[in-house]
Amino acid sequence: MAMFDKLKAGLTKTRENIAGRIQQVLKGRQRLDVELLEQIEEILISSDIGVDTTLELIDNLQHQLGREKNLDEDTIKAFICEELKRLVNADGVGGVSDGDHFAVPSKPWVIMVVGVNGTGKTTTIGKLAYQYQKRGHRVLLAAADTFRAAASEQLEIWAERVGAELVRQQPGADPAAVAFDAIRAAHARGVDVLIIDTAGRLHTKVNLMEELKKISRVLSKQITTAPHEVLLVLDATIGQNALQQAKQFQQTVGVTGIVLTKLDGTAKGGIVLSVMHQLQMPVKFVGIGEKIEDLQPFDAQTFIDAMFA
Repeated sequence: MAMFDKLKAGLTKTRENIAGRIQQVLKGRQRLDVELLEQIEEILISSDIGVDTTLELIDNLQHQLGREKNLDEDTIKAFICEELKRLVNADGVGGVSDGDHFAVPSKPWVIMVVGVNGTGKTTTIGKLAYQYQKRGHRVLLAAADTFRAAASEQLEIWAERVGAELVRQQPGADPAAVAFDAIRAAHARGVDVLIIDTAGRLHTKVNLMEELKKISRVLSKQITTAPHEVLLVLDATIGQNALQQAKQFQQTVGVTGIVLTKLDGTAKGGIVLSVMHQLQMPVKFVGIGEKIEDLQPFDAQTFIDAMFA
């Protein structure tokens, strides 16, 4: 199945909730009156696209098409689609080409993956490793989530499944020590990509957030530019709560990109655009299913097309 078709299938609930409902309220309408604008506004906000983004879009919609007397639903829907693309493109965080997502500018390329419990963080790491391996890169995984024995076991299963190497220690070991061993091993073994799993933690727990800083410091002492990427895994089904999580992690470890998981399980996929527009953070990958290949590089234009297809 082509990438666009996969994305379209994964966004079925979101598409029905946004494009489907917009199409319903547009039926038989030939002009934009106050009632119609309010209905469109409610649909967009309730889909987690975000208040600021929605209000800007509604203002532009009213300004551009408000005086037209013979509008059809396709024209209005197409305008909303293109306006969302314009707003995201103006933010400068609309995603990059597939090749750029999996580029390895220096070796080892160090990726630290963070997030709260239950977001699908370890599974995301496994799928990410698969994508790098598929492109011919040698991958090493580091099990720096030492609080849960099951976490390193789960990562070991993924390593075996995708053909990646693994560094782990005993449960309860210092996570920063695991990161230290991993980066030394990455150098010694000549791997291309090192992906470090960290313990899922509430963004409000100061001591656990400080531990992420410690891991980051250990990495930078070995490679001054490491970690090269800090990917924050967010669960798309929690909606606007994801914004607060993102803010806290950004303040602590300087998040370089977002991975939004479980998009296929939510009708509120507009959270993707909300994260980008409100937080000015790039979304790097989206999870649109349970299969190993269902972690897809993100491109805002393609995403919006799939929402309105």
